[in-house]
Amino acid sequence: MPRGQKSKLRAREKRRQARSENQNLGGAQATAAGGSASPAYLHFGGRSQNLPASEIPTIPKVLQGTSSTTNTIAAVSCANSNEGDNSHAEKNPSLPKRIENFYKDPINKKVIFLVQFLMQKYRNKEPITKAEMMKFVIQNYKSHFNEILRRAAQHMELVFGVDLKEVDPIRHCYAFVSKLDRTFDGAMSDEENMASKTGLLMIVLGVIFMNGNSAPEEEIWKVLNVMGVFADRKHFIYGDPRKVINEDLVRLRYLERQQVPNSNPPCYIFLWGPRAHAETSKMRVLEFVARIHNTVPSAFSSWYEEALKDEEERARARVAARARTAAMANARSKTTSSSTSHAK
Repeated sequence: MPRGQKSKLRAREKRRQARSENQNLGGAQATAAGGSASPAYLHFGGRSQNLPASEIPTIPKVLQGTSSTTNTIAAVSCANSNEGDNSHAEKNPSLPKRIENFYKDPINKKVIFLVQFLMQKYRNKEPITKAEMMKFVIQNYKSHFNEILRRAAQHMELVFGVDLKEVDPIRHCYAFVSKLDRTFDGAMSDEENMASKTGLLMIVLGVIFMNGNSAPEEEIWKVLNVMGVFADRKHFIYGDPRKVINEDLVRLRYLERQQVPNSNPPCYIFLWGPRAHAETSKMRVLEFVARIHNTVPSAFSSWYEEALKDEEERARARVAARARTAAMANARSKTTSSSTSHAK
C-alpha cells in the first residue's frame, strides 16, 4: 500500500478512536445526541482568519468570538459528528490541528465532556446535580470543577441561549433558565421547539441590533457561515437554519422579514419582531455579546448608550402601564361602590 494511503488511514482511525472515547465517557449519560455537526461558535462578523475583510464589509469588528470559545465549540461539534471532520477541514484547514492541540489539555477535554453531558440533560429536561457531574465527568479533577463548569456553562449560554443556575445550594442542584421572558401565545410544540433555537435567535438579534436595528439577509448569513451554520446544510442543534430564520422565527413574531422595495432579484432585511421586544431587550443582547468577550456591555460604548436609552424607555412604559392599571382598578372600585350604594 502506498505511504500516502497508509497515512490517511492512520489519521482516519485516530479520529474514529477520539470520537469513540468521547461517546463512551461516563456511559450513556455523558453522550450527547448525534447528528450532523458544525462549529457553532459566536463570531458576529469582524475579520476572520478564513474570510477576507472585503467579504464582510459592514458587520462590526467588535463582535468577534474568543479563541477559547471557538476551540471548545468546534471540538464539541466534531465530537458529536457522525460524518467525521472532513467537511469542517475543507472550510477551515487549520481546524483539525487546532482541535488536536486543544485536546492535549486534560482540562479542555473535561470541558468538552461536560458540555456533552449538559446538552443531553437539557434536551431530555433532566435534573442536574453536582454529584452526577463529579461522578460521570469531573472524576479526578475535583479541584478544577468551578473552572470546568464555568466554561461549559458559557458554551450552553452561547449555543442554546440559556443560563445554568444553581437552584438548590444545599444539594447543589442546577437548572437551565432561558434568556427570553416567555410570552406563551401559541402551540406548546412551538414553545418546546424554541428551546433549542434561542441561541440562534440571540445571535440574529445581536447582528440586527449592531447593524443599526435592521440587517440585510446576506449579512446575517455571513455571520452564521463564519459560525459554521449554513443555509443549505442541516445543523446538529438548529436543524434547518434557513427554515428556522425565514419561517419559524418570523411566524412566532420574533423576527420581521421585509422585502427591499424594487429589489430584483428580491432582497430582504430582518428586524426585531414584537415578541423579541417583549421577551428580551437591547441590553440583554448586548450583555450576551459582552460575555463572549469576557467583558462588560459598557465596553461597547455606542451600543451601550443605545441600550441604556432603550432601558429608560421600557421603564417609563412600565410605570405608565402600572398607572393605567391602577386608574382602571380605582374606576371599577368606584363603580362597584356606587352600585352598592344605590342598591341600598
